[in-house]
Amino acid sequence: KFIVCTDAGLASTANRKFNNIQNRAFITTQSIKKLKAHLREWALDTKGWYLTGSKKVYDITELDEKADMDKIFYKQRWLSEDGLEQNLVVTFSLKYKNYQQTIRNRQVERAEKVIKTNPKKLKKCNANDYKRFISKSYCTSDGELADKELIGIDTNLITKEAAFDGFYAVCTNLEDDASAIIKVNRRRWEIEESFRIMKSEFKARPVYLQRDDRIKAHFTTCFISLMIYRLLEKKLSEKYTCGEIISGLRSMNFIEIKGEGYVPTYTRTDFTDDLHEKFGFRTDYQIVNMRQLKKIFKDTKN
Repeated sequence: KFIVCTDAGLASTANRKFNNIQNRAFITTQSIKKLKAHLREWALDTKGWYLTGSKKVYDITELDEKADMDKIFYKQRWLSEDGLEQNLVVTFSLKYKNYQQTIRNRQVERAEKVIKTNPKKLKKCNANDYKRFISKSYCTSDGELADKELIGIDTNLITKEAAFDGFYAVCTNLEDDASAIIKVNRRRWEIEESFRIMKSEFKARPVYLQRDDRIKAHFTTCFISLMIYRLLEKKLSEKYTCGEIISGLRSMNFIEIKGEGYVPTYTRTDFTDDLHEKFGFRTDYQIVNMRQLKKIFKDTKN
């Protein structure tokens, strides 16, 4: 069977119907915000969640931040709309929730910064632009006409978006067990996260290059960086976010003492301790002499 997996951009009813015939199938991202009211209420209900391999019914408000961080909970139901029967699978993940909160918090920080430093930069923005969190008003809280444009953070929008944190939904015509659909679901948002990391943390774009070899070198460097980050993430048991890992690595600076070695200038943290423990070396001594440094290079190279 040929199974088409798409994001929301190719999730029209016509496309779904096209992939519902002639031994074809589909798994497509479903926006929870665009579901009908009763389906959206069901999807966001904190009760009635399941975990693969367990018959227990969970309430996601009672989850443990540590014990349940890497677990994916789900609920599913069949629906019939526009002459098409679909299996709606909704998942919830604390890890995905934290990821979405981190992204939004960074965008709010950017919005606050531009309000303070360069309010003239504010123009029309798209649905994912950080400037969507900036509200403009020409009236005071008393309803009086203001002399100047009032600019601030739209806290109502932040609250509305936060209600969807951690949730992800797909529609499919497959009758497979929900656990099989969840595997596809999990890979999808991790791939989306990888693209976001490439664009934000590794500055993959915009690309100020013209020669093909330099463009390829730029993206090769970004891809290798992403691979190293993912290996570090797994090695550290997915305990730290992308921002924590990258900022932690960037802060691990040293001062060279000629003829003696290097003195660490960074502050020791749980991240640096875990990094040293997992890779079997330490750089947080009072001074790291050249012999120690050469041994670290040799050991980590292997």
